[in-house]
Amino acid sequence: MSDTPRRGTRIAHIGIAVRALDELLPFYRDVLGMPTVPLDDADGASIAGLAAGESLVELLEAHSDDSPIAKFVAKRGPGMHHVCFAVDDLDGTLEKCRQTGLRLIDETPRIGAEGKRIAFLHPSATGGVLVELSEY
Repeated sequence: MSDTPRRGTRIAHIGIAVRALDELLPFYRDVLGMPTVPLDDADGASIAGLAAGESLVELLEAHSDDSPIAKFVAKRGPGMHHVCFAVDDLDGTLEKCRQTGLRLIDETPRIGAEGKRIAFLHPSATGGVLVELSEY
């Protein structure tokens, strides 16, 4: 077992699919006063990060029509895309998901927008919500 103290699961960020970042960024940044956080683009999307206490809000704008965000917006319209939970042990949590028969989108972790290891669970396994898991 690691000497790192366990922090417990927490909300790392929520991802909101938008048609255009410049349409909604002023609301979160200027009206709500949420400071921007630089994030790398990922999965075919431009990402604007905003601090919400210890969590982030990610505004996701598609780069191309075949990206996951573009497909989401085309099918469902703009709105909440996913919730990300930071977990103490990503590999162990994924193994628990497999053992209980939960459907995974990512069988193995990959690097996400914050440079952290991430993996997505299929919404059919989580009550219709796309769940991303990440390491702290």
